Amino acid sequence: MRSILILFFVSIIIFTPSCKKDYLNKTPDGDLTLEQIFTSPVYAPQFLSNIYTHIPLELSMVDDPSQPTVSNVYNGASDDIEVGYDGNFSKFFNEGNWNPTLYKQDVWTNSYNAIRKTNLFLENIDKLVPSAIADQGTINRWKGEAIFLRAFFHFMLARVYGPVPIIDRTINLDEDFLAFKRQPINKCVDFIASECDKALPFLDTRITSANDYGRATKIAALALKARVLLYMASPLWNGNPDYSNFKDNEGVRLFPDADPSRWQTAATAAKACIDQAEAAGHKLYRSANPNDYIKNYQEIFYKNFNDEVFFTRNGSEDYNINAYSEPRGFFGAFWPILAPTQDLVDDYEMANGTQPITGYNADMTPIINPASGYTESGQAATETNEYVTGTRNMYVNRDPRFYASIRFTGMKDKWTRAVSPRTTPLQFWKLGLDGRTSNSSDFYSRTGYLLKKLTHPDFVMNPKSAIKHSWIFFRLGEQYLNYAEALNESQGPVSDVYKYVNLIRARVGMPALPAGLSVTEMRDRIRHERRIELAFETHRYFDTHRWKIAEVTDNKSIYGLDVNTSGYNMSSDAFYKRTVVENRVFQKKHYLWPIPQKELDKNHTIVQNPGW
Repeated sequence: MRSILILFFVSIIIFTPSCKKDYLNKTPDGDLTLEQIFTSPVYAPQFLSNIYTHIPLELSMVDDPSQPTVSNVYNGASDDIEVGYDGNFSKFFNEGNWNPTLYKQDVWTNSYNAIRKTNLFLENIDKLVPSAIADQGTINRWKGEAIFLRAFFHFMLARVYGPVPIIDRTINLDEDFLAFKRQPINKCVDFIASECDKALPFLDTRITSANDYGRATKIAALALKARVLLYMASPLWNGNPDYSNFKDNEGVRLFPDADPSRWQTAATAAKACIDQAEAAGHKLYRSANPNDYIKNYQEIFYKNFNDEVFFTRNGSEDYNINAYSEPRGFFGAFWPILAPTQDLVDDYEMANGTQPITGYNADMTPIINPASGYTESGQAATETNEYVTGTRNMYVNRDPRFYASIRFTGMKDKWTRAVSPRTTPLQFWKLGLDGRTSNSSDFYSRTGYLLKKLTHPDFVMNPKSAIKHSWIFFRLGEQYLNYAEALNESQGPVSDVYKYVNLIRARVGMPALPAGLSVTEMRDRIRHERRIELAFETHRYFDTHRWKIAEVTDNKSIYGLDVNTSGYNMSSDAFYKRTVVENRVFQKKHYLWPIPQKELDKNHTIVQNPGW
């Protein structure tokens, strides 16, 4: 949206006391006071627009030192993806080689900077006199947006640090900085949820003007509330025995006892979000041909602001996600490093709804479900719209979301693109068209796969195409799965649990879940569905953490194909052998990020997270 892309000129650091002087930082227009900013119908909304620029650049999964806003470390630190760039912050996570002083992605500073600005905005916006340019309804909407953003940035903090200081006003020069302590996680969640409720009366139900795409809405606030309550109900925060004695310096417990009723609270919030979203016209996205199950899913992520989407972080001509996913065989492609793992590939079901692989032998050969029809030997005898004859059978007849999400050897990638269409299938073996070259230091897919989901099919690396992109923070499909999970935990696998999981599956032509599942069986199904439906949307990292299974999923070897041996071709059995890509490390202390040491140096009343 036009207004959010305006970069306002005021720079304010969190916990920097409110100046009692009559100026803020120098601007191109000269010295501006708060009075001048917030009595101007031009400057006031620009101040709000600047707050939006602090929203993380989660579309960027490779660190960009030129960007002041934090990017997406979470996908590369989950078992979804391997980022083939050793300087990426996610590599430090995976090696267990990070600490309170190593911070390339400073969520703490970025979020509190934004919170400081929301507080300044809310405390001063009433100085603006309603006018033809900004009537009272518009001013009220701006207030609602700022309240939502204050809640949003507190959530950005809590999801990585756990309990954090709640800052709901500006801090004055004469205040005792040491008075600001971490609040118990349940109080943080209550604050975020109540802020969402507070914002609702001021916000538009849904954005309809192209100039305002990306602004907060009622549905976005409901979605944030539902997600944070889901996190609160989950094992990491809800009665976690590992944190039962975690207290601040005054002996206040920072994590509560377990309360199973939190699951019902989360379910109620998710259902409220779903009902109001659908009443406002939101629905699961389907392509122009609703029987094209691959496009029904793939287009969600590049058809900007479609009916499924609630809230986005808008970009402009995004280079990162497309450039780092572009196969080397395309002219000008240099950095094919966003590589999905074999672990994720193996988790995609067959088109008939069965799980192809049920486990692994000691040598990591898969234990194949004989009822699935899956085989790893031989080659496809029939060409499809997605792959050529001769493609390995392990990629045949999979969940349509696999073909919308993963680039694999044999895929017919971008064959229908208007500019420079390709006529050769993808080849990820060493010295293959898209594989590693003889240069040992080049960038290449370390797993034998590349990311397809989230990328744009019309992207051209050279000459660079102008692709507009947005990152989806909240969408209806997530809320269906949030509701199903919380409802199953609170009431068991009742009809609504089946209904909303099956709606997700039906959109891509996958069979409904079998009847008669137990609570545990349904839990496993929902977790699996989240892994597939929400892949690469940062959910996997936070799901495995909140479920307290990251010490299993992230504390093991990650696998790909043998991409470092030359002499292979599409029919070479050895190329498809599961090969260790990275030996990852996860300790219990990694469930929460360490508070940056520089913040502890400023305020010694802030206690560090356990293990750090």
